[in-house]
Amino acid sequence: MKLTSLRIQSSFELLITVAVGLAVLLPIVAIAFIQIANANSSLSSIEAQQAASKLASIATLVGSEGPPAKQVAQVQIPTGVRYIYVGTLSNGVGHEIVFVVSAPTGVSYITAYTPVNVSGNLGGMVSPGTYLVNATALSACPTASQFACVYMTPVV
Repeated sequence: MKLTSLRIQSSFELLITVAVGLAVLLPIVAIAFIQIANANSSLSSIEAQQAASKLASIATLVGSEGPPAKQVAQVQIPTGVRYIYVGTLSNGVGHEIVFVVSAPTGVSYITAYTPVNVSGNLGGMVSPGTYLVNATALSACPTASQFACVYMTPVV
């Protein structure tokens, strides 16, 4: 009987030790996963800023050359991009390129400014990957014919 109670006691002590170890380890693992998610979100935002800046600089270059200048650019779209607006948030004529990126706290708007009028439709480029974008200087913008603009569309 003494041997049986000794085995039960050692099993119980081992169970208590494992439970305390897990209680200490689980919060550390949870914090690590949260930090990794935040790092991935920050990386997506940085990559989106680089892509938006690249599109803005290409629009500036093409716009400064004037019609009928054209240029095709290769752009890397990161994970988490929900939509890309060119010009305004309704894809009208404006001076911004806006990437809407998912973040742990909601959505983040990554914006790049260009001094020339831009418009276009890049909303379909939301899957991560590399895309070709056509930037064309036009004397009459398709979305607002009274303005000259750089019109951006994906190459199909």
